[in-house]
Amino acid sequence: MGIAQSIKAADKKAGRFYATGKRKNAIARVWLTRGKGLFKVNGETMEAYFARPIAQLMIMQPLQEVEAAGKFDINVAVHGGGKSGQAGAVRHGISKALTEVDEANRPALKKRGFLTRDARVVERKKYGRRKARRSTQFSKR
Repeated sequence: MGIAQSIKAADKKAGRFYATGKRKNAIARVWLTRGKGLFKVNGETMEAYFARPIAQLMIMQPLQEVEAAGKFDINVAVHGGGKSGQAGAVRHGISKALTEVDEANRPALKKRGFLTRDARVVERKKYGRRKARRSTQFSKR
């Protein structure tokens, strides 16, 4: 057993679970700890960081799916992308962490598509073009 595996096993015994969630260019590092349901995102409350109610609903979906809302304290460090992409990354990370908590959660989360990484990213701009695909306007004369 390697050092990383023994640390992971010790964390599980202590009731701490870690997962990385990604969506587009956003990356979220998620730690679940058994607790009262406190939710911190980059040191702020979820309501303060994600002001849009849609983003808050989206983030809570995996917890409601496996009926774990209020059973875990969640601490998230998220960076990159916009707020919508970050919310998706947090949801992905929470889903992956819930499968670490109990493998029985996996089928329900997989069925809803919470474990699938959304790999769509903005296409790069090519030289000789106005945007990624938009070409210059053609003129015969």
